[in-house]
Amino acid sequence: MDWFDFSLKLPITDPTWIFLLVLLIILFAPMLLSRLRIPHIIGMILAGLVIGEHGFNILVRDSSFELFGKVGLYYIMFLAGLEMNMGDFKQNRGKALMLGLLAFVIPIGIGLVTNIALLKYGVLTSVLLASMYASHTLVAYPIVIRYGVSRHRSVSIAVGGTAVTDTLTLLVLAVVGGLFKGESGGLFWIWLVVKVIFLGALIIFFFPRIGRWFFRRYDDNVMQFIFVLAMVFLGAGLMEFVGMEGILGAFLAGLVLNRLIPHVSPLMNHLEFVGNALFIPYFLIGVGMLIDVHVIFSHGDALRVAAVMIVVALAGKWIACWLTQKIYKMEAIERELMYGLSNAQAAATLAAVLVGYNIILPNGERLLNDDVLNGTVLLILVSCIVSSFITERAARKIAMEEAHVEEHRSVEQERILIPLSNPDTIEDLINLSLVIRDPKQKDNLLALSVINDDSSSGNAELRGKRCLEKAAMITASADVRLRQITRYDLNIASGIIHTAKEYKATDVIIGLHR
Repeated sequence: MDWFDFSLKLPITDPTWIFLLVLLIILFAPMLLSRLRIPHIIGMILAGLVIGEHGFNILVRDSSFELFGKVGLYYIMFLAGLEMNMGDFKQNRGKALMLGLLAFVIPIGIGLVTNIALLKYGVLTSVLLASMYASHTLVAYPIVIRYGVSRHRSVSIAVGGTAVTDTLTLLVLAVVGGLFKGESGGLFWIWLVVKVIFLGALIIFFFPRIGRWFFRRYDDNVMQFIFVLAMVFLGAGLMEFVGMEGILGAFLAGLVLNRLIPHVSPLMNHLEFVGNALFIPYFLIGVGMLIDVHVIFSHGDALRVAAVMIVVALAGKWIACWLTQKIYKMEAIERELMYGLSNAQAAATLAAVLVGYNIILPNGERLLNDDVLNGTVLLILVSCIVSSFITERAARKIAMEEAHVEEHRSVEQERILIPLSNPDTIEDLINLSLVIRDPKQKDNLLALSVINDDSSSGNAELRGKRCLEKAAMITASADVRLRQITRYDLNIASGIIHTAKEYKATDVIIGLHR
């Protein structure tokens, strides 16, 4: 009798082993590449290349990669809108608009010339291919989150420019696709723009109101998390319904929910954790599984097309960032960070090449042939690698500069004392303290439970311990440490006063009404 069956058939199709292998890649790729000082994003893409059907054929890019990949792509755009500093964005919206327009016009202009002159493509093919050079995806955005510089001015400009550039690119994609669907006659273009503007206004007007109503009515963390995900996919689905890509709807959902979700809160921590731990890595591994190195290097035309696409895309984005820096007299490190964020090609680029590849011309040829398809996949790989390296270097430099400034700045030790007695107000008090605390200081939150020393009953002590445990759970979900203090005193007021003096508390939060 065979007690164990060690036969292994590739590719692996069992869902348990597929998910286990993906988790192992997500776990060990950052550990391995951190020793080589290589951004872990590149490791996810290369791991997808190795395990994919064009590598060792360990896994097939099945529906799970398509599902989680799409979720991860929406998550990237959603977090970009959610993390954006709206105050800085309003101050820099002119710069973001300028970067977005330059990052769209310059690559398209250079691309049209090179596609017609060097690659000998027709006008319509050249337009669609050039629009692919203009688009970009914030693949490297998790890097700026990890370094804590997501609220930097250059990041806000790059994120705003992404929204402008991808919107224009997707409009070009919709128009070109409509030309071959018989939808370009009459008022097609105007009707498409009207639908997008109307739907965008609908999201901006209704989503915040629905969010405020829900957050006031329900305070359960799980329900709030599911609600936010539902709003993200509702926005993405509505955009796809009118003929646009869902990434635009996900980005708008992040923008409109920005004011409703505090930057330091358990809900924000849960959103970032789930996305960075699972959905976004799944998307990056799926991108790597699309790469077919053998076809690219075994066919001369594919390599030539890929070389032209890579040079034009990288050069066009750099010129756009350089002009934005010179126009607004920004620092070189800001240009570097903007270039790193706006350089990666993935979402809209894949959408454009797949639309063009599926369009069959009257002569039987495809609008975008196999050379362009394989060249696009190589463009995605190279641009993601370049984007990750540049963003990693720039974000690290900015973070070190900010840390250096903080070291030479005399900062008073912060102590926020939070007396707790009413279970109904604990969550509100803790959330308020998380918002106002200095995130660069540690152990600055003190939760206090005061018990009358003349009370012989142990119920007060038990109730106080439960309040402190609940407060500690809330701060732990936001990755913040809370010091718990139990004090016996004559009365609550005396306990608060003596504890504030003993621990030199700079702020005391003693009450909050809904």
